[in-house]
Amino acid sequence: MTEHTIYLDTNGAARILGLSSKTLSRYRVSGDGPVFHRFGARIRYRRDDLEAWAASRRRASTSDDGTALSGTGR
Repeated sequence: MTEHTIYLDTNGAARILGLSSKTLSRYRVSGDGPVFHRFGARIRYRRDDLEAWAASRRRASTSDDGTALSGTGR
């Protein structure tokens, strides 16, 4: 962690991802969303974690299981 690390709340993280905060909260409960930090009762996200999660969900088609762009599926 650097002194310039900025933590986003759920609303800010959802805005960056183009999701509703409710969807991001559901993803957090199910374990399907980006990694997060819990500071007491507060949930915070780092921007680089949001970007990494979004990149991991990149697909070439609706039938792509995530391997088409990595070159391991074909």
